[in-house]
Amino acid sequence: MSEANSKIQIKGLRDGLLVTLDDAPWEEQRAALFAQVDSQLEFFRGARLALDVTSQVLHVNEMVELRDQLSDRGIFLWAVVSESPTTEKTAQLLGLATRISKPRPEETRQYAVEDLGEETALFLNRTLRSGTRIEFSGHVVVLGDVNPGAEIVAEGNVIIWGRLRGMVHAGSKGNRDAVICALDLSPTQLRIADEVSATLKPQSDPKPEIASINHDGRLHAEPWTIS
Repeated sequence: MSEANSKIQIKGLRDGLLVTLDDAPWEEQRAALFAQVDSQLEFFRGARLALDVTSQVLHVNEMVELRDQLSDRGIFLWAVVSESPTTEKTAQLLGLATRISKPRPEETRQYAVEDLGEETALFLNRTLRSGTRIEFSGHVVVLGDVNPGAEIVAEGNVIIWGRLRGMVHAGSKGNRDAVICALDLSPTQLRIADEVSATLKPQSDPKPEIASINHDGRLHAEPWTIS
């Protein structure tokens, strides 16, 4: 095994791939990661990647550069796990997850994004602030608000247990059965599949609402009740 390969471990997750780096200096870890990626680009291309950087301290510029370099190779960085509070805060600032489900021992590298299944959901237990963009290939559930300037793009449904003031696009790959729910539905923009709504003004007495595409093919909202 080469020196570069010895610095990283790759395991399958239900949500894609988990890459674990060692405690070497960051530039060595980054070089090892891309040496592995570039040597097996067809395997990695299209994958959703979670990165465990152990105690490495990463700042915004370093994490943005990493995310962009992965994106250039067709790889979506969705999570960064770290023992460092600074790195964790940086990841959250960039809209990345910082908690993942660890793989079972028998899971291996062949588990990739196509194995996620239709019922996969991303749970975010925080408010999404301006500048945050979340993209996910399943459903998205937010326990918090979505502030103006924040964006969510999901292939499935989007459920917000809070106030929606930002932009949400559900059914992003053309699923016209997708829905968007919020306790206060006052977004800058709603999209389901290729249907787009205008800005909805904040309500003086907000009530839970659900947005969907009606029988006429138009996006509309109605009271969100659980029967």
